[in-house]
Amino acid sequence: MPKKNAARPKDGTRTEPVLDERKTSILGTVVYEYLATGEPVGSATLTQKYNLGISPATVRAELASLDQEGYLDQPHTSAGRVPSDLGYRYYIDHLMLPETLTQEERERIHAEVRRASHQLDAVIDHASHVLSNLTRSIAFAITPRLRSQVFRHLELIRVAARATHAVLVTNLGLAAQLTIESKQEVDDEQLLRAAQNINRQFADRPLAGIGLDDLTSLTRDTPLPDDLVRAIAGMLAENSEADVERRLFAGGAHNLLDQPEFRDLRTLRAILDLLEEQQTLYTLLRNTLQAPGPTVAIGRELPSADMSECSVVTVPYRIGNRNAGAVGILGPRRMQYARLIALLDCMAEGLNELFQGETRRDA
Repeated sequence: MPKKNAARPKDGTRTEPVLDERKTSILGTVVYEYLATGEPVGSATLTQKYNLGISPATVRAELASLDQEGYLDQPHTSAGRVPSDLGYRYYIDHLMLPETLTQEERERIHAEVRRASHQLDAVIDHASHVLSNLTRSIAFAITPRLRSQVFRHLELIRVAARATHAVLVTNLGLAAQLTIESKQEVDDEQLLRAAQNINRQFADRPLAGIGLDDLTSLTRDTPLPDDLVRAIAGMLAENSEADVERRLFAGGAHNLLDQPEFRDLRTLRAILDLLEEQQTLYTLLRNTLQAPGPTVAIGRELPSADMSECSVVTVPYRIGNRNAGAVGILGPRRMQYARLIALLDCMAEGLNELFQGETRRDA
């Protein structure tokens, strides 16, 4: 059962005036019951199941008043009531208690993050799929801007006489990898000495500050084929473009089929179109980067009319001392908000730890 004065997400959303104690209790109970059962809540359910300390007639009158004030909706005249967007908003801002994950749940999420490939895109993609499996909803996430990366070291591995596998590690503790074909043969010793020279000279420099001329000049002492040097320079440039936008990854679209709110094919198709279009979800996450913590957007608060039956919960993750990316969940308005916030917070913490690596040196 929700309690008054619960901690609210720090989303900066404007809230309506505070309801009196009785209305607050009834509204909170309606939302709590509806989230648990998915069935419209009537006065009989409230008086029989919950000890509200007031008469059935008073409950009916207060339900009608909350309906008139916009906090509840009545789907059918003979049915009970369900929370409106305003009712959900009031519940989240004033009544919802934070949920705490078990230690086992937290460790499992952090372990999943650590299991991901050491490539940035793969980490964020994996995070979205882990969240979608945990929440049975659509999960999505954006990568940080690549311009934040600083050179840590380069590994050059001979895989054939004229083929070299290059692994670039940055301050994010992540790698860009590329197999490069060169016209001339190279040997293990040649690659090892060149990589050691590059690492010694370029450590802690921004990727954007290392160009082809720098590499060409440096490898005169430890020669490499020209086409191999050009390919390495291209890999550095690709990961240092200041204008490269963050990428969005999403998973769990199949989970919509399990949600009764999306059984209408037009609604389902509209949501799938948003996933394919990506820009709307991308903008929601990008805007989250200005928030200090969880953000919840409900129904008509969302930017697209096609999302009026949905809610989106987002949480930013950090690199060093700044918000760098974000993770989010899209589902029906009837969702377990407190649990979703707890899961997203835990995932963000896992990404914070993964990306922390050596970033303390850059703070």
